[in-house]
Amino acid sequence: MAELLAPAGNIEALDAAIGEGADAVYMGLKTFNARLRTTNFAWNQFEAAVQAVHRQGKKIFVTVNTVLEEYECERMYRFLAYLNKIGPDGLIVQDFGVVRMVQQFFPNLRLHASTQMNIASAKAANTMSRSGIKRVVVARELGLEEIKQIKERTNVEIETFVHGALCVSQSGLCLFSSYLGGKSANRGMCTQACRRLYDADKPEGVEQGYYFSPYDLQLVDKIPDLVQAGVDSFKIEGRMKSAEYVGSVVAAYRYLLDNWQEDKKGSIATAKRMLSTDFARAKTSYWYSPCSEDSMAETILNPGQASGTGIYLGQIANVKNLKADEEIADAKSAKVANTSAGGHYALVKGGTYDPDVGDSIRIHKKDDSGRISHKIKSVYEDGNNTWLDIPTGAGVGDAVYLLQTKSMSKRYKHVLPNDLSRYRSQPGGQQLPILDLTPVDKNGISYFPDGLYVQVSTVKDVFVIQTEKPVRVILELNTETKIALADEKEKLPFSKRQVFISLDPFMPQKLEDSLEETIKTLVEDGYTNWVVNNPAHIAMLRAHKANMVAGPYLYTFNRWAVSWLENQGIEALITPLENSKRNIEATFEPAVRKKVMISLFAYPALFRMRFKLPESYDFIYFADREGSVFKALSTPDGSFVLPENPFSILDKVDTLKDMGFSHFLVDLSKTTVKKNEFKQIMASYHSGKVLDEISRFNWKDGFYSPEKIEAQRAMTEHNRRQRAQNAENAQNEQKRGSGANGYKGKARKK
Repeated sequence: MAELLAPAGNIEALDAAIGEGADAVYMGLKTFNARLRTTNFAWNQFEAAVQAVHRQGKKIFVTVNTVLEEYECERMYRFLAYLNKIGPDGLIVQDFGVVRMVQQFFPNLRLHASTQMNIASAKAANTMSRSGIKRVVVARELGLEEIKQIKERTNVEIETFVHGALCVSQSGLCLFSSYLGGKSANRGMCTQACRRLYDADKPEGVEQGYYFSPYDLQLVDKIPDLVQAGVDSFKIEGRMKSAEYVGSVVAAYRYLLDNWQEDKKGSIATAKRMLSTDFARAKTSYWYSPCSEDSMAETILNPGQASGTGIYLGQIANVKNLKADEEIADAKSAKVANTSAGGHYALVKGGTYDPDVGDSIRIHKKDDSGRISHKIKSVYEDGNNTWLDIPTGAGVGDAVYLLQTKSMSKRYKHVLPNDLSRYRSQPGGQQLPILDLTPVDKNGISYFPDGLYVQVSTVKDVFVIQTEKPVRVILELNTETKIALADEKEKLPFSKRQVFISLDPFMPQKLEDSLEETIKTLVEDGYTNWVVNNPAHIAMLRAHKANMVAGPYLYTFNRWAVSWLENQGIEALITPLENSKRNIEATFEPAVRKKVMISLFAYPALFRMRFKLPESYDFIYFADREGSVFKALSTPDGSFVLPENPFSILDKVDTLKDMGFSHFLVDLSKTTVKKNEFKQIMASYHSGKVLDEISRFNWKDGFYSPEKIEAQRAMTEHNRRQRAQNAENAQNEQKRGSGANGYKGKARKK
């Protein structure tokens, strides 16, 4: 029987998931997981949960699904040692460095590849299987036939999402939140910038919309097909959702899994009725939809719907503040009469449901600056109007949505014992053994010479950049260049040994066979240098003994991830675009820096969509409320959002050379290369002059980190106290030195 896997973002959700019949739960601890904004579990709670869940014959998986920087490796090692002691049933991981550590030090830990690892094909699954991965959480942007084919071609367990919120971006490939402020989706800090309200520059004028906010996934009617396809685990998204949500969704899918074989049509209908209280966004079956790929986006995106979840209750029409102990003299009916504590109250108009005490709501700021979740504690009627308490910060014009009604609340038997005092295990102080990467021979890597590399997306652009004579050109493999190189055998102004072919990071099962055939053709034609961005690419090119450079989407934020690549036969790499100078220095000792290429200039693909954008998206440029401008591109190979202002550290090249780095990349992919603009870019490269209107991305400040912020606050407070203490000491010393007679300076000897 297939496993039903439920989220447990907190203790109450754990109770609901187990109480409604989930076979397994997944949860995060206070660190290294992709939902850092939820409550998560303390050490003693987690240890107790593992024992309690196991006693019920259920399983518990831990999310360790973020990338880690070099300075975090030792803490990860200690964390893994702790997990190895406690004994969960599996770890859901993204970082190749974690895979490498577990391989060497903790082989008893069972590894599952997170959807963030972007496993979308059998080749990718099998590559990870060779590194000890037992299960892959396949990318969400796959269809039923693709999942069937993956299952047929691999022995790895298959886990797939069936319900909950979707990312508009292809799994694990979103840089948007990180680009805007260092809050990386790959670090569990996503701000869901894609769901914001944007101003689109359309032919008829500026038009607002939630252009990249997708519907929620619901595959309840596809479960029988997925069971028959051999899927091993059905995953419900929602570690940031309430216990009521988790309980109701688990109950529906549990009912369907238990009853569909006896009455398929009836059990699906019953499960759908059970899900009708899921007050989330409108639903989509995503890539399981019967529509054509050209119209797929219309079943996923609704720019007219606000980015939040819930049933629309209306907008706040008026607000009032009650002082403590203030009586409501004109209240005809108080549903909670005690308003003595005072508070902030709102009149909400425009909906068809009056919320009650105990209901949960979400308030969306009218300027789209934020969202506030709130459980209603007090409601009273004033004539024909109903006033409800709201949190401070909400105001007139804000939209209000119903998330959960009080009647949906259900009490579940507690999974954890009341007394947690005997659960005392925590990560220890183990030292991570030193890892030395393979140094580069003094003669370097033959196919990877020092110098400037330029990446483009079209053959035409290859001719534009040739005037600057880069040491190598990197040509993106896409529908257009595949025809030019593999089918029409078009000649390039560079020898084939001077050309690297770059493969797209999203490699779905549907394209596996055709891509493998294209690679075979191009290798036989003499294109033996490749940039790989997905585990599937490694399997395909290893068979041809081609030269592989790991691209920026095979994330190498630490030396353990680099070591994993070395074990795959990959000597050279391009650092991730999210990386920082500090972390690159820490990861790569001087002896290995000649295997590293650093991107100096790029228009990063902030997020990538598998589908074409709808015809109604007749715009290229759109802007957020801060005035930042972005470009939306729709191509035969998918859709992409790029920043208007490029990332550039071209002026830092001399500093990087002094540090021992000797490979540099100007990435002009996804753009049309214009001669004048290219000359400006190269002038900056040669002169060190800073270009206008650029972004440094995370180069200087690195990832946003709550720990760093807290440490900075603590240091600031420490310095403030120290200054105050020094001032007080100086004042006291001055008083002692003055003596009773008012003499200044040193005290006199008696």
